[in-house]
Amino acid sequence: MAYDDQLANRVRELLSDRNDVTEKEMFSGVCFMVDEKMCICISGVELLCRIGAEKVETELENGNCRNMMNNGRVMKDYVYVEELAFDQPQKLRYWVDLCLDFNPKAKASKKKKKP
Repeated sequence: MAYDDQLANRVRELLSDRNDVTEKEMFSGVCFMVDEKMCICISGVELLCRIGAEKVETELENGNCRNMMNNGRVMKDYVYVEELAFDQPQKLRYWVDLCLDFNPKAKASKKKKKP
């Protein structure tokens, strides 16, 4: 996996007080699942943040992030965040907190049935 290990460790540290966090390799990186729902991922040197459609609009206006696209479709609850937007501890904390705030409202993905 090609992702920033130091960034992953910084996110791990911010989530270390929770007992409902698991890690899963996805999106050419590592995703932190909270309560079995995708919360925040590291892909390359960027964050993929699940923050909800309303916050996505606000953060896109603020800059330093872009929509997540999948097969030409905008994924409404997600943004990719550029490194400049989390280069200081309090900035990273801001993004992690946005993700954690949205997590209880996020829908869990449907479990795939094993054949």
